Amino acid sequence: MKEQKELPNFKIFDLYDISEIKVEDPGLKAVINLQPKLILKSQGRNVQKFGQAKVNIVERLMNRVGVSGHRGKKHKIIKGTATGKYSKNMKIVLEAFRLIEKRTQKNPVEVLIKAIENSSPRDEITVIEYGGARYPQAVDVSPLRRVSLVLRWITQGASDKAFNKKKTIAQGLADEIILASEQNGDSFAYRKKNEAEKQADSAR
Repeated sequence: MKEQKELPNFKIFDLYDISEIKVEDPGLKAVINLQPKLILKSQGRNVQKFGQAKVNIVERLMNRVGVSGHRGKKHKIIKGTATGKYSKNMKIVLEAFRLIEKRTQKNPVEVLIKAIENSSPRDEITVIEYGGARYPQAVDVSPLRRVSLVLRWITQGASDKAFNKKKTIAQGLADEIILASEQNGDSFAYRKKNEAEKQADSAR
């Protein structure tokens, strides 16, 4: 019987090895995709139930960078630095990863996963209508929404750090990911998580 040839160990963009990275949070294991691919480009083929969980986490971050100025239902600020262009957005993410690696001496994808675990909220509030009055009600957040929220907050925090400042968006993104991974109060995502959980505690 012939020996099976081992498949080459893919690194994303041939730079970062993600095969050894483990997700510690049991709630997020199923929804953080760390499947190694050479080029992270799913070209939008994830319009299905739990489709986002099939997209690599780095690609999801890159997709969020393009709409970092959008808050709520209003498209608040459209920025020229990050647009709908794949190569432009991915250059921002790769530059941020390079800065993270330089500053922390760790695999930047590992730092990103740590930041996601630290800043994803477990509870939030929704509004329920009861007898004509509206009340805030604390609810648990689904794993997929936890990751979506934290990616949104990380890119918004990066955008705030770079908007009208000397920092570039890549530097802002690197700062935000490092601060969130260290559970630092200067991180926009970490503050938003604490805020959401405090609101949910008071609405129980």
